[in-house]
Amino acid sequence: MASHPVSGGPPHRRDTARDGGTVPRLADNGPVNDLDPLAALTALRTDEGSALLARLADHDPAEELALATRLRRDHPAALVSAALGQARLRQRAVAKFGAGDAGRMFFTPNGVEQSTRRSVAEHRARRFADLGVRSVADLCSGIGGDAIALARAGITVLAVDRDPLTAATARANAEVLGLSALIEVCCADVTDIDTAPFDAVFADPARRGGRGRIFDPEAYSPPLSWAIGAARGRPHAALKVAPGIPHEAVPEEAEAEWISDGGEVKEAVLWFGTRPSAVRATLLPGGHVLHGRGLPDPEVRPPGRYLYEPDGAVIRAHLVAEAAQELNGGLIDATIAYVTSDELRRTPYATAYEITDVLPFNVKRLRALLRERGVGRLTVKKRGSAVEPEELRRKVRPQGPGEATVFLTRVAGAPSMLVGRPV
Repeated sequence: MASHPVSGGPPHRRDTARDGGTVPRLADNGPVNDLDPLAALTALRTDEGSALLARLADHDPAEELALATRLRRDHPAALVSAALGQARLRQRAVAKFGAGDAGRMFFTPNGVEQSTRRSVAEHRARRFADLGVRSVADLCSGIGGDAIALARAGITVLAVDRDPLTAATARANAEVLGLSALIEVCCADVTDIDTAPFDAVFADPARRGGRGRIFDPEAYSPPLSWAIGAARGRPHAALKVAPGIPHEAVPEEAEAEWISDGGEVKEAVLWFGTRPSAVRATLLPGGHVLHGRGLPDPEVRPPGRYLYEPDGAVIRAHLVAEAAQELNGGLIDATIAYVTSDELRRTPYATAYEITDVLPFNVKRLRALLRERGVGRLTVKKRGSAVEPEELRRKVRPQGPGEATVFLTRVAGAPSMLVGRPV
C-alpha cells in the first residue's frame, strides 16, 4: 500500500497556522480580564502557564478558591482561571488517558467527554497496524486521542477537525507527547479532505447536538452515509458509531465490532476491507474476541444453578447464542439475555452468579427472605422488568451483614425474582 508521510507527500488541504512564536510572560502584561479559549491555550503553553499547571497537578478542587486567591498575587487572574480549568480537565481525563498522558495533555470540556478511551484507541490502532496500514486520515479527530494511538503504533496521521480550538488542542497534544513527526493537524471540514493519498480512513462523526445524544445515524455530523462513502474510497476504513446502532444500518460489506472496556460498552466500529458482514464482540482490557457464527436462538429452559449475565458488547452484537453455546446453557426467557446452566464454566464473555432462589415477583416475600438471611448489602439488577432497583431497595429495606444479588426479570414470560450471589 502507498504510504503518505506527514510532510512531503501528495498535496492535500492543510492548516498552516501553528502554535508557537514568542509569547511574553502574562504577568508582565498588566491585568488581563478575559482570555478566549484559543488565547488561553496559547498562554498555558508559555513558561509561566506550564509552571502554573505543574503547581496544580495534584490540587484539591475543594481548596480551589483559596488556592486561586494565592496564585493571583503573582499571576494574572485570567491565566490562573485558565490553569485551574485545565487542571480540572486533566484530573477528569485520567480515567480515559492514564495519569502519565493526562498530566501533560491539553483538553476541552467536550474533548474530555467525547474522546476515545486510551485502551479502545490502542486496540483500534493495533487492528489498523495488523492490516498493514501505514497512513490514516483521521476525520473528526477531536483533541487527538485516536491520532495519538495510531502514531504510537507507527502510523502517520492527518488529524482533521473543523473547530479551531479543537484542532489547536490536538496539535498541542501531538507536540507535548513528542508525536509531531507522525501527526499533522488540519483545521478544515472533513468533507473537503482528499483521502486518496492515505491507506485508510478513520471517521468519528459527532453524535451529540444541542439537545444531547443523537440516535439517528443520518443526523450525525457528518451523516453516516457520507462516512460510509468515504470508507468505500480507501482499501481499509473504520467508522466509530454509537453502540446502539441498528444492525440493519450496517452495510453488507462492513464488519461490525462492539467494544466494551471493564464491562462497560464503549462503542461500535464498522470496519471496511476486513470481513464483510462479520460480527464480533471485543472485551477489553483482556482483548477477548467473540465471533458471530450465525447460531440460532438458544433454547428456553428453567433456571439452573447458575445464571450468566453476558457482557454488554456480547448483547449489543447479538451474540448471546454464541456465549450460551460456550456455556452449554439456555435462556430463562426467549426475550431476555440471561443464560442459565447447571454447570459452572469460566468465560470472559459473561459474569456468573450462583442462584439460590427462584421466586415469582412478590415484594413481601422477597423482604421476608432477605430479613431471614440477614441481607443488608443488596445488589439489584433488572432486565425485562418495569420495577426500578432503587424503588425495590426502599421497599425491602435490607438490613444485616449478609450480601445478595436479586435479578428482576421474566422466567418463561412470568415476572420473577432470582436471588443469588456472584461466583
